[in-house]
Amino acid sequence: MLKETRTTRLVKSQDLNHHGTLFAGRMSEWLVETCFLAAARFLGNPKDLVCVKIHGLTFVKPAFPGDTIELVAVPARAGTKSLTVGTEVFINDEAVPTVRGFATFVTVDEVGASYAHGLVLPPAWVDAHRLLCDEAERLQGKRGS
Repeated sequence: MLKETRTTRLVKSQDLNHHGTLFAGRMSEWLVETCFLAAARFLGNPKDLVCVKIHGLTFVKPAFPGDTIELVAVPARAGTKSLTVGTEVFINDEAVPTVRGFATFVTVDEVGASYAHGLVLPPAWVDAHRLLCDEAERLQGKRGS
């Protein structure tokens, strides 16, 4: 199913780094998990997905204890055997994302061999998510994977 996937998190003390702000590793974990959920919805078979790359992760400002984090993930590129999902992260319902990043997954069969998934992003979807789709193409390149 092709649709946005949203995850909401509360920044707690165990999520903080030595500066008292959200640890980048924790945000990365949340981002990859949300990307996986979006890719699994699109593919329809989560057991066939393996994350092969996290890329383009950019932090604009920190999050603090008690902040709410909303991650909005969308399929942004469909290669032959890969799916790249882009995610924008919003702190406390702000209108502008404070983190943006991508995770790429490859479809694999029961013995771990990659296979062509046959998925395509419709042009209307790409138009509606132009920024993330264009960035996914730029980051991934057109290798046909």
